[in-house]
Amino acid sequence: MTQGLRHRIRITASLLFLIFFSFSFADTNSIPNDYITSVHGIAMHGDLKYPANFTHFDYVNPDAPKGGRVVQSAVGSFDSFNPFIVRGTPADGISLIYDSLTSKSDDEPFSVYGLLAKNIRLPESRRWIEFDLRPEAQFSDGVAVTSADVVNTFHLLKEKGSPFYRAYYADITDIIAIDTHTVRFEFADTDNRELALIVGEVPILPKHFWDEREFDVSSLDIPLGSGPYVIHDYDPGRSVTYRRNPDYWGENLPVRQGRYNFDEWVFDYYRDGTVALQAFRAGQYDFRTEHSAKNWATGYTGSALREGRIIMEEIEHQNPVGMQAFVMNTRRPLFQDSQVRHALAHAFDFEWTNRAIFFDAYIRSHSFFSNSEMAAEELPDEAELAILEPIRDLLPPEVFTQAYQAPQTEGDGHIRTQLREGLRMLHDAGWQLDRGVLKNEQGQPFRFEILIIQRDLERLINPFIRNLERMGIQAHIRVVDISQYINRLRDFDFDMVISSYRQSNSPGNEQREFWHSSSAERAGSRNLIGIQNPGVDHLVEQLIQAPDREQLVLRARALDRALQWNHYVIPHYHTNAYRIAYWNRFGIPDVRPKHSIGFETWWIKD
Repeated sequence: MTQGLRHRIRITASLLFLIFFSFSFADTNSIPNDYITSVHGIAMHGDLKYPANFTHFDYVNPDAPKGGRVVQSAVGSFDSFNPFIVRGTPADGISLIYDSLTSKSDDEPFSVYGLLAKNIRLPESRRWIEFDLRPEAQFSDGVAVTSADVVNTFHLLKEKGSPFYRAYYADITDIIAIDTHTVRFEFADTDNRELALIVGEVPILPKHFWDEREFDVSSLDIPLGSGPYVIHDYDPGRSVTYRRNPDYWGENLPVRQGRYNFDEWVFDYYRDGTVALQAFRAGQYDFRTEHSAKNWATGYTGSALREGRIIMEEIEHQNPVGMQAFVMNTRRPLFQDSQVRHALAHAFDFEWTNRAIFFDAYIRSHSFFSNSEMAAEELPDEAELAILEPIRDLLPPEVFTQAYQAPQTEGDGHIRTQLREGLRMLHDAGWQLDRGVLKNEQGQPFRFEILIIQRDLERLINPFIRNLERMGIQAHIRVVDISQYINRLRDFDFDMVISSYRQSNSPGNEQREFWHSSSAERAGSRNLIGIQNPGVDHLVEQLIQAPDREQLVLRARALDRALQWNHYVIPHYHTNAYRIAYWNRFGIPDVRPKHSIGFETWWIKD
């Protein structure tokens, strides 16, 4: 999704686990086919990179000095410090105050290592997992983190948190506090191997704090966490300052060495991206990621750049970039016909847009798993057909006969042929031009609204609207503030939006939230499209249950094809590099992580 939403985060945390397993808790020798291991970390597929005695990640400087103050920008406003519920707009950076059971490695596809958890136990089947908490772990008020906090966290999230949590953790059947420092998660009888990892990603909340407060009420009460920072100060809607906790319990853990080096971390808010860029050039904050090709090409000028005081850097990465697109709400009758959705895609002239507006900075997206081996770019091979054939009748026939490509043009702005093809599809779907206005059999015009929060998106949308007008379609832009935007998306109160579906190197449970029928009518879900398709449902479950990396890739490609050929979105574009700009006052590790910018590993040189 766009930067303004800031809900693209995938929630991070740590893993906990148990000593022995059996349905009757019998001796483990009675379960010869499900060997139990005690480990320091877990890889989704394959082996861990770092051994049990590792001292730090390769992409950090373990001797990085602590100190200094860093300022970043945020756009819009905030009115809450609770990012776990549907109400309110949470402050940027709030994750800095929390720890989870495990910490993810940013130079592996999907591996986690103990953070709050010292030891992890699980069987080969991954039908349950146990975590032994570190006795020294404590919240910032000095109260120890216990298994009761872990159990209460999941109950709060599933019962009162965002609907996302109920879907994401639906296969957790029980959470048991074995003793003060041991907690066990039991899972449904599925092949969901990812679940053992993702339960460790959740920020652990203090039970004694939330027992005295309403969890599902948006509030600026300063919350309590066990992470490296605490909220030091804030100006509602304008700024929030996090200060490094000098008594942070996890300072010397291998997963924390060389990270979170700034004494103060500040997020200042600006009303829009243009003002934020001007403030950066004026030195009002230190670091930004740039999402605008125009800004990247023309916005960074002046003596600070010429003299090397501002540094611009493009860093190629190995991350799947997912799909950014015009997203159509299929709950609206207007967008329920896949042929109509496909026809509209012919009005988006990416090639001209990229050349005329974006300085040829982007690559056209065709896949929901772009920039990865999981992208379906060729016809399915025999191994993938074995996944697709059992549900052939539930899929568009093109899945088996064509490799999907979004409509393409010559890039010269002359797309008459393309628009004629779109109109032919609309005609076949029952729409007719009547004196330049496209109407259905009831005489109703084809009219819809594109909802946005960022005015700079208008330069992308307006050429699309002009092309739609040539097809007799009336579309207009509606700009709203971030609070109204979030509320309308939560209620699925829109025709079309621009959104992004970001993907990881190991897609899993979040796919239910994106595409599964179970999330289509649940307020606040990420199934903005409203997909209720049994073929897609089947492929989502197959992906979640992939037994190894090879099958994960094949099943992701199969799901990709089903999404592509149902024409749920009008694909946009992507880049395979981070664009970052920063004032020259940072120290940076010699090794960069493969799967993130790694800004939390930097330090102040001054």
